[in-house]
Amino acid sequence: MVFRVIAIAVEVVILMTLIYSLFLAIRLVIVDVGFQPKYERFLKVVLGIVGGLVSAFFVAHLILFYPKLIP
Repeated sequence: MVFRVIAIAVEVVILMTLIYSLFLAIRLVIVDVGFQPKYERFLKVVLGIVGGLVSAFFVAHLILFYPKLIP
């Protein structure tokens, strides 16, 4: 059981690192295109909420579908 939790935590950390870099790239593209600075806080909040939803999705699916290590 402990190994399963550790494996899920490691996978979530790896996946969220990839998603974070993707969101950072999206934010930089939007800001470079001409997004006004007054909307910067809103953009950070929206990307934070979406990141939280994505991490909850990953955790839920890894918990449900991860193969049991101990029969």
